[in-house]
Amino acid sequence: MAEINKKRCAIYCRKSVEDGLEQEFNSLDAQREAGEAYIASQKANGWICLPERYDDGGFSGGNIDRPALKRLLKDCENGLVDIIVVYKIDRLSRSILDFAELTKMFDKWDVAFVSVTQEINTHTSAGRMMLNILITFAQFEREVITERVRDKMSASRKKGKWVGGSVTLGYKPENHKLVVVPEEAEIVKRIFLRFLETQSPKQIAFELNREHVPTKRGTSWDKQIVYRILTNRHYIGKVFYKGVEYAGEQEAIIDMATWTQCQDYMKATCSVFTDHVQKEENIAPLKGLLRCGCCNGAMSSTWSKKNGRKHCYYYCVKDVRRPISICPIRTISAGEIERVVNEQIKKILITPEVVTRIAASTGECPKDIMDLFSESFWNEITPGERQRLIQLLLERVTINESNIKIEIRTAGITSI
Repeated sequence: MAEINKKRCAIYCRKSVEDGLEQEFNSLDAQREAGEAYIASQKANGWICLPERYDDGGFSGGNIDRPALKRLLKDCENGLVDIIVVYKIDRLSRSILDFAELTKMFDKWDVAFVSVTQEINTHTSAGRMMLNILITFAQFEREVITERVRDKMSASRKKGKWVGGSVTLGYKPENHKLVVVPEEAEIVKRIFLRFLETQSPKQIAFELNREHVPTKRGTSWDKQIVYRILTNRHYIGKVFYKGVEYAGEQEAIIDMATWTQCQDYMKATCSVFTDHVQKEENIAPLKGLLRCGCCNGAMSSTWSKKNGRKHCYYYCVKDVRRPISICPIRTISAGEIERVVNEQIKKILITPEVVTRIAASTGECPKDIMDLFSESFWNEITPGERQRLIQLLLERVTINESNIKIEIRTAGITSI
């Protein structure tokens, strides 16, 4: 009788939230127990359970950036695993695109995928078809849940409820509500009253720093922090959501007369504030990507007006927060850095390696792709389309005193 080939089985378990993981027998243990029982039932087919545990507790199935999953994929690539066993397919991934990529890897490494409760085995054509159907519904379920959460948060904000996030100076969260912190509330009142006297946020910040009064985050004061306090409707018992003001649940710290007078002063005397509040539409394609190499921090976008013309630029966030500027870069013209980045992207997109990858991903002819990225293409795309392209292709842009380092996201090429 021929000896049955042994099939090494790895059990992968995932739980979206960390609640309950401290229990002696938790959800991850239950998933593993079900997987071990299933593997034992296939003993006649040569299935054996590997002792290594691949458990991701507190990780979403919306992406594959999970430590245990990365270890599992590495072991599969090294030929240490023959079959991956999960309790349900959404334990591995809820994203169709991610699952399609995982399936390609499994095929390449000759690794089978089995779902215990859904009787799916990717070694059969029927199993593959059922897998595609179920993963589609898994993503649909995830998107529905996301929409429900978003709708619930929107309804809560309109009722003036606090739904989490950063807490402004003067309040603290308690039983899912914001309650006044008396000592912080006194600082807020002082800022409003001093503004009525000085009309100078910069002077107020200087005084608070001189007296070592802490901000909510324990950092130094600057005029932007003072502006944010002077324009925060929480202090009059309101919330502001999508351009509409609603009555909030929190207690007001500033009376309406003081608030109104401060707003009138700012509109009349502070052009910087007026520009800040109006927030003219300004697409900053490098927002979230640009970093200062000297300070190892983010660079944010802003703009100013001079002689009726709008000037956009990026500035070093860390340097702005310092009492004295020491960054050799400080600011850089948005037009200058964006032009450099655009030129590099143009060159990258017509390199043979990238053209080949795009052709393989889209099924288009390489020559057609080369023709697509001609100069007319760059002249015709909208600023929004250009921003999306940059966000897809770039991982990071780091500015140093003598050079600019551009890091590419190769995975983004398949999403164009």
